[in-house]
Amino acid sequence: MRIDENLVEKAQHDLNGDHHIMTSADTPLRIDAFAKSDEEKMASIEKLFTGIMEELGLDLTDDSLKGTPHRVAKMYVKEIFQGLNPNNKPSLSIFENKYQYNKMLVEKDITFTSACEHHFLPIIGKAHVAYISAGQVIGLSKINRIVEYYGKRPQVQERMTLQIFNELKDALQTEDIIVVVEAEHLCVSTRGVKDKTSLTTTLEYGGKFKDIDLRNEFYQLI
Repeated sequence: MRIDENLVEKAQHDLNGDHHIMTSADTPLRIDAFAKSDEEKMASIEKLFTGIMEELGLDLTDDSLKGTPHRVAKMYVKEIFQGLNPNNKPSLSIFENKYQYNKMLVEKDITFTSACEHHFLPIIGKAHVAYISAGQVIGLSKINRIVEYYGKRPQVQERMTLQIFNELKDALQTEDIIVVVEAEHLCVSTRGVKDKTSLTTTLEYGGKFKDIDLRNEFYQLI
């Protein structure tokens, strides 16, 4: 019996998606990812999404539906995936730690929305971040902006956690950072196993946070 290689490949794609496979700590992007302007991308996505809706059998002459391809295109480029474009990366306000505060600074319950890169369904969660200054401090709102920026792209939660950690490490020039992300994945709760109550938690830490007592202090604070 001949094996249909195309069906085998699609089955493997399904397994990779359900297993939440991550291939890189960097978001996979083509080298020509930003050759087109936002407006050009929106025009192209609008046409493509029109085709998807038509294939589903929807009547795009209906007043409720005819604007949907444009709305989706705008949402993808300007909103939920705007973190793909490095031009949207937040500028970070870094200051000298003149007051010599040398304990951990914790920013907890930072809410974010992202999208699973395997099914393009929402990820809804919170991030908790702490660092110990090695001479520099960061504006508090900039921590929220970093979380938001890396959330606004197709994501895998493990990658997002690493990206937040690495961004703070580069900005603050210290390894003394810990990041915890906990989230609900709608690709788990609304399809597949359809588990309505589970949350996924990921963490990354370095430097002084390798000390379990310090990590426990952080966990108690969040």
